[in-house]
Amino acid sequence: MRHALHLVLGAGAVLASAGSTAAAAQAARGVARDTANPAITELVSRLTLDRYTATVKGLTQFGDRRQGTDRNRAAVDWIEAQLKSYGCTNTERITYDYQAPPPRARPTPEQLAAFQRARDRGEGQGGSRIRGHRGPTGVNNDSLNQPDAAIRALDAQPSTPGQRQEVYCTKVGTAHPDEMYIVGGHMDGIGWGQAANDDGSGTALVMELARVFSMPDVHTDVSIRFILWNNEETGLNGSRAYVAQRSALQGKEDPAGSGQYPEPKWLGMIQHDMMMFDHGMPNADGTVRKTQRPEADVNIEFQSASKFAAGAEQLAWTFRDANEKYATDYPAAVGPHMTNTDSAPFQDLVPAISVRENERGMQIGAGWDPNWHQPTDVFSTYTDDDFRLGLNAAQTTLGAIATLAGARLSH
Repeated sequence: MRHALHLVLGAGAVLASAGSTAAAAQAARGVARDTANPAITELVSRLTLDRYTATVKGLTQFGDRRQGTDRNRAAVDWIEAQLKSYGCTNTERITYDYQAPPPRARPTPEQLAAFQRARDRGEGQGGSRIRGHRGPTGVNNDSLNQPDAAIRALDAQPSTPGQRQEVYCTKVGTAHPDEMYIVGGHMDGIGWGQAANDDGSGTALVMELARVFSMPDVHTDVSIRFILWNNEETGLNGSRAYVAQRSALQGKEDPAGSGQYPEPKWLGMIQHDMMMFDHGMPNADGTVRKTQRPEADVNIEFQSASKFAAGAEQLAWTFRDANEKYATDYPAAVGPHMTNTDSAPFQDLVPAISVRENERGMQIGAGWDPNWHQPTDVFSTYTDDDFRLGLNAAQTTLGAIATLAGARLSH
């Protein structure tokens, strides 16, 4: 399975070129489905819209899950209990200390003007440009902007510095337990909503994959770690803490001769951050359409400036190929501008990609998701089409990881 990534890349490149017309794209999808692995098709079928939606809803019972609060800690406990109930019983936690950095100096008028000029040109957002209308972006810090009194009360406790924890569990590989893929999403949020999309949608995806891979008839050659980061919204602090604590432990058997590898060697890292809302470019007045756009897709991004850019690009195309084979409704697109999410601390250490609803730097930075960090990021905002986009991202990742990890079923 160490060579599976290179084999799949060729198929992904063919599918990309075949997508030049709608008819060719459909034909490519048909060919890909003909060559799908029956065992992986069965695994993907174990993901359902109802379960995915219910897991997102379960996370929203904790409000925005802001780091450094009781609701955040309760959400970590709930995630751990859910993972154990799925059979992913070898749960562990990363513990670290978080102290908020001192306030930064306010930018000068000249700096603000330069930033605005760059933003108007579509620059400074992950290295890509966008043309057309832009919507407002920012973080809501006013509790009174949340009209729901129950959500407002749930989110009221402020964050305090100190100890933080994040939970993970591992599917141990049977042939190469000393190697693994990391599949992550961040469970904390901000904005005085319920963080349903940012990032309840990514957290639910990772949890659903943990459920399927933990079924007793599922076996993999290499290991898979499912982790729910904390402190993403404060600067990727949870994923940075993981890298700082665990990177040097990769591939080391402990205890010696036991066949156990607490930190298998990293083969790739896949982050999921905002999976559900692809409603298109803002209108001239900054508003965004209420319904899913017909061209909605799953975005798979790598960072072309990273040290592992070549491997990350191959990994991205592997996911694109898996989308062609196993996703039921929405296609996938590959882009080179991964930024500002928990895959970033890994990108110079291992091939790393981000799976999401829009291009992070370009589209989200231009206001394509008006619920980002806002009180409207609540469960009731989203429709079945939105949840289905998240489900298709889950199908994509499950298909890709199952392929790379050598997944199979026992009978």
